[in-house]
Amino acid sequence: MYLLFCKSCQFFHSEFIREDDEEKFWKFVDTIQMFTSLSLESVRSYYNLIIKKAGQFLTDLQVNLLKLSLSLRAYSPAVHAFQQIARDEPPPDGCAAFVVVHGQNACSTKDMKKLLKTAAGRPRPYLYKSDHQYPGVNGTDLPVAVLYAEIGTKEFNTFHKVLSERAQDGKLIYVLRHFKNEKMLLSGYGVELAIKSTEYKAVDDTQVKVTTDNVDENDEVQGFLFGKLKKSHPELQEELGELRKHLLESTNDMTPLKVWELQGGQAAVIDGPLLQSLTRVAVNQDMKKEIEENQKVSESMGIHPGDAGLFINGIHVDLDLHNPFSILDILRTEAKILQGLHSLGIRGSSISKFLHLPSSTTLEDGYALDIRHTSIMWVNDIEKDSMYRHWPSSLQELLRATFPGVIRQIRRNFYNLVLFLDPVQEESIELVKLAELFYKHNIPLRYVIGFVLVVSADDKVDGYLDAGVALFRLLNYISEEYDEAQAFTSMIFNRVEVGETLSVDTVTAYLKKKFPKANAARILGVDSSYDDNRKAGRGFYRKSGLGALPIGLFNGVPLSSEEMDPEELETVLLQKIMETTNFFQRAAFMGQITESVDVVDFLMEQANVVPRINPLILSSERRYLDFTSSPGSPLMTPPDPNQCQYQSVISPYHCHCNNHTISAISITIISSWTVWIVADIEQPPGRQLLQNALKHMKSSSSSCRVGVINNPSGKPTEDNSSLYRAIWASLLTQSSKNTLDFTLKLLKEENVELLKQGTKIKHLLKQVSGGMDHDAFEKKFNTMEVDFLHSQQKYCKEVLKLKAGQRAVVSNGRILSLLDEEEEFSVEDFHLLEKITLRTSAEKIKSKIKGKLKPVITVHRANDLIMKVDALLTSSPKGEARKDVKLLKDKHSVLQLAQREDEVFYDVVAIVDPLTRDAQKLAPLLVVLGQVVNMKVQVFMNCRAKLSEMPLKSFYQYVLEPDVSFFGNNSLSPGPVAHFTEIPESPLLTLNMITPESWMVEAVRSPYDLDNIHLQEISGVVNAEYELEYLLLEGHCFDLSTGQPPRGLQFTLGMRQEPLMHDTIVMANLGYFQLKANPGAWILRLREGRSEDLYQIQAHDGTDSPLDAGDVIVVLNSFHSKIIKVRVQKKPDKLNEDLLSEGTESKGLWDSITSFAGGPSVDEDDKKKDVLNIFSVASGHLYERFLRIMMLSVLQHTKTPVKFWFLKNYLSPSFKDTISHMAKAYGFQYELVQYKWPRWLHQQTEKQRIIWGYKILFLDVLFPLAVDKIIFVDADQIVRADIKELRDLDLEGAPYGYTPFCDSRKEMEGYRFWKTGYWASHLGQRKYHISALYVVDLKKFRKIAAGDRLRGQYQALSQDPNSLSNLDQDLPNNMIHQVAIKSLPQEWLWCETWCDDRSKAAAKTIDLCNNPKTKEPKLSAAVRIVPEWSKYDNEIKQFLKQVKEKITEGTLRKYTLGNILKDLMTFFLCI
Repeated sequence: MYLLFCKSCQFFHSEFIREDDEEKFWKFVDTIQMFTSLSLESVRSYYNLIIKKAGQFLTDLQVNLLKLSLSLRAYSPAVHAFQQIARDEPPPDGCAAFVVVHGQNACSTKDMKKLLKTAAGRPRPYLYKSDHQYPGVNGTDLPVAVLYAEIGTKEFNTFHKVLSERAQDGKLIYVLRHFKNEKMLLSGYGVELAIKSTEYKAVDDTQVKVTTDNVDENDEVQGFLFGKLKKSHPELQEELGELRKHLLESTNDMTPLKVWELQGGQAAVIDGPLLQSLTRVAVNQDMKKEIEENQKVSESMGIHPGDAGLFINGIHVDLDLHNPFSILDILRTEAKILQGLHSLGIRGSSISKFLHLPSSTTLEDGYALDIRHTSIMWVNDIEKDSMYRHWPSSLQELLRATFPGVIRQIRRNFYNLVLFLDPVQEESIELVKLAELFYKHNIPLRYVIGFVLVVSADDKVDGYLDAGVALFRLLNYISEEYDEAQAFTSMIFNRVEVGETLSVDTVTAYLKKKFPKANAARILGVDSSYDDNRKAGRGFYRKSGLGALPIGLFNGVPLSSEEMDPEELETVLLQKIMETTNFFQRAAFMGQITESVDVVDFLMEQANVVPRINPLILSSERRYLDFTSSPGSPLMTPPDPNQCQYQSVISPYHCHCNNHTISAISITIISSWTVWIVADIEQPPGRQLLQNALKHMKSSSSSCRVGVINNPSGKPTEDNSSLYRAIWASLLTQSSKNTLDFTLKLLKEENVELLKQGTKIKHLLKQVSGGMDHDAFEKKFNTMEVDFLHSQQKYCKEVLKLKAGQRAVVSNGRILSLLDEEEEFSVEDFHLLEKITLRTSAEKIKSKIKGKLKPVITVHRANDLIMKVDALLTSSPKGEARKDVKLLKDKHSVLQLAQREDEVFYDVVAIVDPLTRDAQKLAPLLVVLGQVVNMKVQVFMNCRAKLSEMPLKSFYQYVLEPDVSFFGNNSLSPGPVAHFTEIPESPLLTLNMITPESWMVEAVRSPYDLDNIHLQEISGVVNAEYELEYLLLEGHCFDLSTGQPPRGLQFTLGMRQEPLMHDTIVMANLGYFQLKANPGAWILRLREGRSEDLYQIQAHDGTDSPLDAGDVIVVLNSFHSKIIKVRVQKKPDKLNEDLLSEGTESKGLWDSITSFAGGPSVDEDDKKKDVLNIFSVASGHLYERFLRIMMLSVLQHTKTPVKFWFLKNYLSPSFKDTISHMAKAYGFQYELVQYKWPRWLHQQTEKQRIIWGYKILFLDVLFPLAVDKIIFVDADQIVRADIKELRDLDLEGAPYGYTPFCDSRKEMEGYRFWKTGYWASHLGQRKYHISALYVVDLKKFRKIAAGDRLRGQYQALSQDPNSLSNLDQDLPNNMIHQVAIKSLPQEWLWCETWCDDRSKAAAKTIDLCNNPKTKEPKLSAAVRIVPEWSKYDNEIKQFLKQVKEKITEGTLRKYTLGNILKDLMTFFLCI
C-alpha cells in the first residue's frame, strides 16, 4: 500500500506544479514519462528522482513546500475527485487507461480514432475547472477527448503521444484526468487525550481481550525500548512490564494542584509531569513586568491575556479557522512574493516594507464616475432649494438616533441620482415618470435628481427633425425663462403612451399648449437660442465609457441593468441610501468630513471615483507578466535589436538600452508608470493606439514611460516594417523628446501614405524631424535586421498570449488585450489607466525605491524595478491587511530565532500563553514550519496573571511532518501517526479528534473504549484507527422573492448514474445546509417531492457550473471547506403554498435517504406501517451497553414496529459492527444519523457537552421530513411500558413534551437547584423538565421554527462559559416562554435520585440518573435499582458472543470500508 503511494506520488507533484502554472504541468508530465518502468534501488530513490525532476520547474523553497504537501497528502482529494468522475463514465473493465470521446470510451488508440470520427453527432462532455486541458486551439466545434490514466505509465504514454500531437494540430481538445485508486495515511489534524472527571464512575467492567502478537518496537520509556527488550528476553516479560510501569509512575505524578499553587502568574512552558515542581519556581519579576507591558500593545490588536496570535509576514493566521492545508496555501502565496522581491534585488528588512504596502487593485463598492459635469441638468438642489429650507443642515444630525429604516431629513446633497437618457428611447419614458414621482412625493426618498440628455450632436439637425433635440431645446427654454424644477415637471412623457416613443409632434403640441406666446421656431428651429450645451451631454456620455442607454448613476456608481428595472429601482435606491448613510455616519464620527466640506466634493474625492468607466481597465479579472524568472517560465521581457536586457522606452526625459543611459536629463527622473503598446504599427488601429498613448504622455502631469512592441499580422519583412523600424531607429539613437516628436509626426496618416508610396525615409526625415541626429538615425535604420521582429512576434504569441496582429496595452506588467479592431482605447482610457495604476501601489513603490536608491542603481533600473515590483505585488491574491506586529520589549519574555542569512525568509511572530490548547497546536506547527522554510521567529509570552483552575486538562499531539518519511533501509515508513508516550496511568482519558472543519471522521477499528481510556487497567499498547469518511459541503440558501431562507427545503446530491446519494434540509438560521460527500463532481438538485414541486433554483455562487447551467455542479477536490450559496424562487403557480404544510410528499421522499443511512433502507410498504421512531445517543462502551439494554426493553414492551435512530458521530467500531446483526435478530430497523456542528454556531470543546448539544440543537435537520414524531430515550433508561402511548399522547399544541423532575424524594431537597435563584424566578409557576426522555412533534417543531429559535438562544447564552451547565435540558427550559413544553405525566420517567420509592411501581421508564449525594457508579445502581436489568444484560452478552463467534468463523459478511477507498488516520497510545 505504501509503495503504491510513492509510485504514484507524481500525481501529487503534478497537481502542486499545476497550481503554479498549467504549462509547467504539461512539461512535467512530459519529463516523467516511463518513470514507472525504471528499476531503482529503493522507494526512496524513486521519490528523490521525482523530486529532482519537479525541481526543474520549482525553486528550492517551492520544493520544500512540495515535500510538505506530499507529507500532508494535500492533493489526494484532487486525485480522488477524478476517480469519482471516472465512475460516472463508467470505466471499461480491464483497462489501466481509457479515453472518453463524447460519452463513449475506448481502451486503445485505434478505437479512440474511430470514436473521434463520429464525435460530432454526440453531445460534448462537461469540462471542470480542475481539468488538465492540453495547450492548443480551443474551438467549440472541435471534438473533446478525455484521457483517464496514470501519468508516467506505458498506457498513458501511448495515448498521450497521439492526443498531444492532435491537440497541437488543432484537431481536438485533449483533457487529462488522473486515474488511480489507493489508500494512504493522512496528517494535518490533532489528537487530544482529555482528562475526564471521575466524580461519577462510567466505565464498562467488561474486559477487552486483545492479541499482543504485534509488539510495538518503538515502545520507549525513559530511554528503554521495551518492545525490543521483550523480543530479546521473552522469559522476562513480567519483570520488564513491572519495570516499565514503575518508570511511568515515577515520572507522571498527577496530583491535583491547589488553587493557591496556581496563583501569582507562575508562567512557564510546561508539560503535565513538570507542573507540580514548576509551581514552586519563583517568576522573574522583570519578565512578568515585560509581559504585562507587551499585553497592553497586544490587546490593541484584539489579543487579550491568555489568547494566541500567529502572524506570518504580518498575515494573521487564526488557529481556530486555519489548518495546515490553509497555512500551506499562505506559505505558497508568500513564497512567490518573497522570492520575486528577492530575485529583483530587494532583500533583508527591505522586503517587509514592500510587503506592507497596500496594493488593493479593486474596490468592493465598485467604481464611481465624477458627476461634477456641466452637462448634467439638475432638477433640484437640497442645499439651496426653498422647499427644503426647514430641514437642519448640520452633519451631526447623521449621528442622532432614529428608528431603524428612517431616512434623515438633512439639508445636504448626500444622495445624487443621475440618469443618462436618450429621450426617443422607449425605456426612457417609464424612468422619467418614476423620477418625477420621486421628486413630487419627496417622502420618503430624499435625493438630488439630475439628467444627461444624450441627443444628436449634428448641427444640421434641429428640433423639427429630431424629437430628442426638440425636447432638449424645450427644457433649456423653460429652465432659462422659468426654472429647472419647472422644466423637469414639464417633462412631456406623460403624454406618451406605454409602448410608444417621443415624437416631434408631441413636443410641438405641448409647447403650443403650455406656452402659447412662445416663438416655436426660435426655440426649436435652426437658429434656436436654446441649443447651448447640446453636444456636452453626448460628449460626457462618450467620454464616460458607460454602456447602453438608459443608465443611472447613484453618487457616481453605475446601476446595473437589473437595478435599472423601473419595478426594482425604488427598492434599489432605498437600499443604497441606507448604505450611503452608514458611510457618511462613519465619516462624520471619524472627523473625515466637517461642516465646511461640500458633500459632493467629498464623495468625488474618494478612492473609487474615476474619470471614465472602462470595464477592461476596471475589471477584477486581471492578467500579469511574471518578471521574476521562475524556473520553467519563458523570458518575460521582450527582445530588442541590440539584445537589450530591458525593454526600450519612450519618455519625455529618457530613453534607455543595455542599462546605458542615453540622456543625462533622465538621471533624476523616476517613472511610476511604464506602459507598453503592443500592436501592428503598420496598420491604422495599431498606429492609433500608439498615438493615443503618446498624446496622453505629452499631457500627463506625472512622468511615465511608453514602450513599443510590434505584433505584425503576417511575417515581418523589410518592406512591410519600415514604419516600425523607423520608430525603433529613433528610439535607439535620439533623445527622448526628439523621439517623441518624431514618432507623433511619423504616425500621421499623410506621412504613412508617403512611406507606402515609396518615399525614402531620409526624405521624410527632413519633413518631420527637428533637431534630430540624421546620420545616426539613417545608419541605424539602414543596418537594422528584421530578426528581432520575429523574436517580438514570438514573444507576443508565447508570453503575451496574443494572436497575430492583436493589440494590447501592458501597464506595469498588467496585460489588457483588445479583442477586436473596433475596440477603442482612447486618450481618456490612458488617463484612467494611469490614475488606477498610480493610485493602487505604483506611487508607494516608487517612494520606497527612491528611498533606497544608491549610486549603482541607475534611474533606468529603478524604473524597471518599479514596474516589476508593481506587477508582482498587484498580481498577488488579496486578503486581509497585513499587521505590523511590534511589541514594546523583547529582553526577558520573548523567544527569538534568527533566519539564515542571504536566503528568502518568512517573518513569523507568535503570541501565546504556554498553558493553553493554542500553545499545544502552535508549538509543533512552528517546529515543522522551521524545518520546511527559513524563518525569523519571535514568540511573545502572553500568560494570564492568575489561574483559578488547571488551565490544561489534556494531552495533545499534532500529526504533522515536514516530508514523507523513510526507514533506515530506504523503505517508506507507515506514515504519520499520533504517538503518545509516557502518559500517566491514573487519570481517566477520553479521545477527541481535532480535525479541519470540512472533515467527517469516524473510528473504524479499536477494541478499546476510546471514551474511557484507563491505562492502569490495560497492558500493552492502546491503538485505534480512524477514517476520513466524508468531506463536508456547506451552503446557504435564500428565497429570491422574500430574501428569507426557505425552511424545510430539501436538496439532494448525486451523480448522473446515481442522482440521489446524499440529502439534507435547509434551516432558517442563515439558510444553512450541509451535505456530506467524497471528493468528486456532484450534481445538486431540489429533492423530488414538495421541494421540487414548489421551488426552482434561480442562481448559485461558489459552484463549478455556469449560472445558466441546467444542473448545479459542485466539485469537491481539496481539504479546504467548500461553501456555496443557492438562491431559489417559488414557481408562479405555487406562490401561496407553504413548504411545511400538510401537503402530500410524492413518491421517493424516503427512498434511499443515504445521508442518514447506516442500516437497511425502507421499502414502500414499510412507509405505510405504523412505526415508532426512537432517537438516542451514546459514547463509550458502558453507554453502548446501556443503549442495547434500552433497545431490548423498548422492543419487549411494544408490538409496533420500531426504528432506532442513532447519532453516528460518537459510536464505537464494535457497536457499528454488531448493530446490523442485532437488528436482524430482534426485527427492528435502524439508521445512523450524522451532522457536523456548523462552524458559525458557538463550538463546545468538551465531548459530553457536544453530545448534549446534538440532543437538542439539530432535531429539525437530523431526520427526514416524513418522520412526524421522534421520541428521545436516554441510553441508560429501561422502558417498562409500550412507548407507543407516549408517541400518541396529545401535546396540546406544544412542539415537544418533557417529563418534569420529581419532587417526592424529600432528602434531596437541597440539590434541587431549579427551586432557587435564576430558575425559580425564570420559570415562575412552571416546572423544570428533565431531558432523559422527550417526544417531539417534528411537524409542529419545524413549522414554528423551534430549532432555529433554540440555536439562536444557544448562540447568545453559550458565549458565557458559566451558562447552560446542563446544556440539553437548560436550553429548552430557558426557552419555555418562547417554545412551549408539554409536561408529560410523571410516571413516564422515574429516577431514584429525585422520586420516592412509592412511585416506582407505576413507573413506565426508569432512568439511571446520577446521584449528587451518593455518587454511586452506574453499573451498581443499575443492578440494584432495576431487577430485570441483569437479565437484559446477560441476554445481550450471550447474543454478542454468538455474533463474534460467527464473524470469527467467517460465516457472516466481511467488514467493508465503503464504496471507495478512503483515507485513514491512526494513533497509538503507549503506556
